[in-house]
Amino acid sequence: MTPGPTTLLVLAKEPVPGRVKTRLTPPFSPEEAAELAAASLADTLDLVLTLPARRHVLVLDGRPGPWLPPGIEVRAQAPGGLDERIAAAFAACAGPTVLIGMDTPHLTASHLAPALAPAAWDGCDAWFGPAEDGGFWALGLARPRPGLVLGVPMSRPDTGCLQRARLTGAGLAVRDLRELRDVDEAADAEHAAAEAPDGRFAETLARLTGAAALR
Repeated sequence: MTPGPTTLLVLAKEPVPGRVKTRLTPPFSPEEAAELAAASLADTLDLVLTLPARRHVLVLDGRPGPWLPPGIEVRAQAPGGLDERIAAAFAACAGPTVLIGMDTPHLTASHLAPALAPAAWDGCDAWFGPAEDGGFWALGLARPRPGLVLGVPMSRPDTGCLQRARLTGAGLAVRDLRELRDVDEAADAEHAAAEAPDGRFAETLARLTGAAALR
């Protein structure tokens, strides 16, 4: 695999019960939700390592665990709100950078391929991956500028629209990636597992739901 010009960031939390995937509880316990989060993160990082990026970086809130594969750089998240943490992640990079999260275990190489192609930044200043819930699952900047993210309200149904408008309002040429569905609630988990049935997330969900049926 020939490295491309782009740095690929994964913004994530350590999968600690009660701190991750809280909207999966119920039907899952906090411990089970954390298991699903760990599987989602592991699937995401395994995929990231196969992609032609210049650097593969996990920007982590917490400590690395057994879900971290070799070959991933780890950098601590900055404090603050989500907009501040995303902005700081970009600020620490030079050159084209694409940021994704840990909420799409069904992510495939084809979803990110346009933003990582050799000509991805020809005539393009930003890549934007919209999420079904109104947020975004990917954000790419040819020249990282924290001010393009700072102050954008996060975790709202209009977050994606507001973030994209911030990019176009700054005069950037924006290209869109395919829309994806984040895993927030149980129905989202089932959707992600059906989209990627061979992943660790799907295996973990099947195990947990099977165990629940026996209780």
